[in-house]
Amino acid sequence: MYQFNKKTNLLESTEQNYPLVAVKKPNLYRDYFQYDEIPKVVFNRRIVPMEVPSEFWITDTTFRDGQQSRQPYTVEQMTHIFDLLHRLSGPKGIVRMSEFFLYTKKDQEAVYKCLEKGYEFPEITSWIRASKKDFQLVKEIGLKETGILVSCSDYHIFHKMHMTRHQAVDHYLAVVRECIETGVIPRCHFEDITRADFYGFVVPFATALMELSRETGVPVKIRACDTMGYGVTYPGAVLPRSVEGIIYGLVNHAGVPSEWLEWHGHNDFYRAVNNASYAWLYGACSVNCALLGIGERTGNTPLEAMVIEYAQLRGTLDGMDTTVITEIAEYFEKELHYPIPPMTPFVGKNFNVTRAGIHADGLLKNEEIYNIFNTDKLLNRPVKIAISNTSGTSGIAHWINTHFHLDGEEAVKKTDELVEIIYQWVNEQYNQGRVTMITDEELEALTLQTKKELDEGKKAEA
Repeated sequence: MYQFNKKTNLLESTEQNYPLVAVKKPNLYRDYFQYDEIPKVVFNRRIVPMEVPSEFWITDTTFRDGQQSRQPYTVEQMTHIFDLLHRLSGPKGIVRMSEFFLYTKKDQEAVYKCLEKGYEFPEITSWIRASKKDFQLVKEIGLKETGILVSCSDYHIFHKMHMTRHQAVDHYLAVVRECIETGVIPRCHFEDITRADFYGFVVPFATALMELSRETGVPVKIRACDTMGYGVTYPGAVLPRSVEGIIYGLVNHAGVPSEWLEWHGHNDFYRAVNNASYAWLYGACSVNCALLGIGERTGNTPLEAMVIEYAQLRGTLDGMDTTVITEIAEYFEKELHYPIPPMTPFVGKNFNVTRAGIHADGLLKNEEIYNIFNTDKLLNRPVKIAISNTSGTSGIAHWINTHFHLDGEEAVKKTDELVEIIYQWVNEQYNQGRVTMITDEELEALTLQTKKELDEGKKAEA
């Protein structure tokens, strides 16, 4: 059998049958995952084509996975963060959904308060235990969709659930059918997909879910969960670690529509952002993220990072207000007392701060030389100089102009007497054994005092 593919304009074979493979012992991919060794990346040099969806978007798990790894948010904190997500999302709803727990009355109250705001985006969705009682709760609250955990690696099926593969699939299908019968769209979280038997379990299970969707007329969404961060994007890497292989296989072998397919990654091997980007490029419309990357262990894919990735890949922000990213960072630090590592891209206090004198000299001549983009316009974060023994007169001049908002004829030059006096003071500090950075407060007081003395000297001479 074959059919015409409108994307590729080719006749393509549809005779692809991947039956569920029953195994007596779990396949733990010990060739790749020896617990006493670093996991191995193996290649077979099989390349799959890039298939970018016509649209793609971001979903949020700040209140679900993000809340599992920190003290619970209050209702007021959740509603305020939800407001910020709405503003960041823009009129096109690039931050499409936000996922909430429904376990406690506090979680439920937060959902009700967020629903009362009447925002189209982000749409509120849930994550629950797979039970008829919880499905009914989702419907009563007024949510259209919920996440359901369907672990798919033999690590989970055999060692956590103590089932066979057939038993697991039968159990999952019954739960998903029950969810549909309740009137709620199921989103199946394929936990630990990067250690699962892709063609022996993942594809046949996903195929069965698509058959259930056709039977009932209800979408069945799939979230591919890189639970341990094992996913890689190297061309020709073997499954189950290949991100592009997973996405391609779910779309082309299991028949999952791109708009029903979502990637959820963790950052255990520093790959969360790259893996999420490749999921978009190879056919998933949605990537699941958390603000500041807060999540289990090393965290989730940072939502703010994928906002910037979106703009890089699409060539437009599509109305997203990126200055809200800075508001989010300030709220987490000041109100939630969450310490953001200072070098964190886009949100750390030092991400666009330079210390080297040669860099400061370049910034003074043209900001584009050492700043990644117009961070003042896009993030409300002007580029800054941190003053130390390596800053030089250029660094001090840039610090004064930035701190006191001086430009044009008012801006000081690195050859000005004011700059030279402060430069000498800084050098003396370090000559006396100082090892810490010069603070903004110290520099502000010194600059104002020195400027006052210079002005008074000029008046006396006149």
